[in-house]
Amino acid sequence: MSFDPRPIGVFDSGIGGLTVLRELLKNFPDENFIYLGDTARLPYGSKSADTVRKYTEQNMNFLKGRDVKAIVVACNTASTQVFETEYEGLPVYNVIDPGSELAARMTENNRVAVIATRATVKSESYTKKIHAHKPEVEVFSAACPLFVPLAEEGWHDDPITNLIAFRYLQGLKAQDVDTVVLACTHYPLLKTAIQKVFGNHVNLVDSGEAIAKLLAQDFSSQRLNKNNKSGDKLLICLTDAGTQFEKLALALVGDFTDQRIVFETVSVI
Repeated sequence: MSFDPRPIGVFDSGIGGLTVLRELLKNFPDENFIYLGDTARLPYGSKSADTVRKYTEQNMNFLKGRDVKAIVVACNTASTQVFETEYEGLPVYNVIDPGSELAARMTENNRVAVIATRATVKSESYTKKIHAHKPEVEVFSAACPLFVPLAEEGWHDDPITNLIAFRYLQGLKAQDVDTVVLACTHYPLLKTAIQKVFGNHVNLVDSGEAIAKLLAQDFSSQRLNKNNKSGDKLLICLTDAGTQFEKLALALVGDFTDQRIVFETVSVI
């Protein structure tokens, strides 16, 4: 077996993609990763499709310049504008495909809710992909734009967060859904508040867990070659540095890696 020590690049508009990175660190402890948070242009969910695609290409070009062996688009809004499985020869993974497949497989009553940014809801990407796997599923969608700043602020289990979650989600709860897709990588940070609204009997689909399974398949098929030993540092690149991001990043991924976490301010333009 041949080994490839190059890192896997992961990017998001902000801190939400660290929920994906966390799952990848848990599942692939011998791999190297570079994380890019485009914090200077957060949030993506309110931007036009053309702008999101432009930002996405700039982020992928940045990671390609860091000699990654694959790119994980750990942002649902960006994933709505990623239509290729390779970018300039590099394997590309978006979070919509595995999340949709998992939701279609998990639902028992064929009633699925998708909560996301406005841009992701407008694209109907999840509805189309879920129907491709299971046409009989009814898909109900709701935009929850305030969830992103709440996650960025670190208010993951807060009375205000609980109130906002109830306000956004009570209509979906009334639809008797049994599966809810957290279609923004910031939203797993608010799992506690979201689960309180729907109840513990409802499945929450975390795209980080789904994409880890997809990478595992590609390591097995050798579409990707494994690394046999991780390096000594985990590099987190930000387009706009901030102590709040660094504090939350250390809390989110610090327990899932033995590597030294290094922050670097970068430009992707």
